Amino acid sequence: MRNVITLTTDFGLQDYYVSAMKAVMLGIAPESRLVDISHEVPSQDIMAGAWILKNSAMLFPKGTVHTVVVDPGVGTDRKAIAMELDDRYFVGPDNGIFSLLTEEYDYRAVNLTNSEYWRTNRSSTFHGRDIFAPVAAHLSRGVSLEKLGDPLEDLVTYRWTVPIADKDGLEGMVIHIDKFGNLVTNITGEKLEEVIADKNVKIYVGNTILDEIVPTFGAVPEGEPAAYIGSSGMLEIGINKGNAEEMLSVQKGAQISLILQKGMGSQS
Repeated sequence: MRNVITLTTDFGLQDYYVSAMKAVMLGIAPESRLVDISHEVPSQDIMAGAWILKNSAMLFPKGTVHTVVVDPGVGTDRKAIAMELDDRYFVGPDNGIFSLLTEEYDYRAVNLTNSEYWRTNRSSTFHGRDIFAPVAAHLSRGVSLEKLGDPLEDLVTYRWTVPIADKDGLEGMVIHIDKFGNLVTNITGEKLEEVIADKNVKIYVGNTILDEIVPTFGAVPEGEPAAYIGSSGMLEIGINKGNAEEMLSVQKGAQISLILQKGMGSQS
C-alpha cells in the first residue's frame, strides 16, 4: 500500500477544485493520507510548479503518490501520464511539470490510456478531478503502472538557462520568486564556489549593487538587501524583513551579474 498522496496545483483555495479532487481520492482510497504541497502555484506557471515539486517531492517517503495539476493544456492533445521515479509515483500532465526531477533521476512512465481507472463522467476541463485524482488513488492502493496505460519513453521537458561563467565572473537569472519576495536565481552554491570562491565580487540585480554574499538575510540591517545561499541550494537575493521583488522592482527572468573585482584581496 502507498498511503500518502500529495496534491500540488495552481487552483488556489477559493473554489471547489481541490476538495473535489480529494473527495474522488477518498472515495477510492479512504485509508489514504492526503497532504497538500501547494495550491498557490502561479496560474498556469509550469516551471514554478516544477520548482516547488523539485524542492519537496523527494523528501516524502518512498511509495508516496504525487498528484500535480498545473495544466494550461487541459482538454488538448497533451498526454496525461503516471511515472515512477526513485520508488515514488507522480501523476499529472505531460507538459514539462516534471522536468526538474527527470533531469536528475531515472524514471519509467506510462501514457494514461486505460479509462477503467478514470471517473466515468468526465469533463474536458477538469482532468485533475476526473483522471489524475482517481489514477493517484488507484496507485496508492497498489495498482501497477503497467495497468494504467502504455509505456512512454520521452516526456515533454523544459530547462532553465544555465548561468554563464567567464573571466569576469558569473551571469545568471531569477528563476523563482517565493511568497516573501525573495529572488531565487539559477546559480547554485556549487557553481558559486567554483567561480567566485572567496574572491571579492559585486552583485548587480535590477538597479541594486551588493558587495558580498552573507550567510542569511538577517546578517544585514533591517530593510537592506542581502545575497545568500537559500534552502534550495541556490543563490538568492532577499531583504531583511522586506520584499525584494517589490523593493528592488525585479521580476522573474531578470538578469543577475556577479562581477569579480580585480586587484582586490579576498573577502574577510
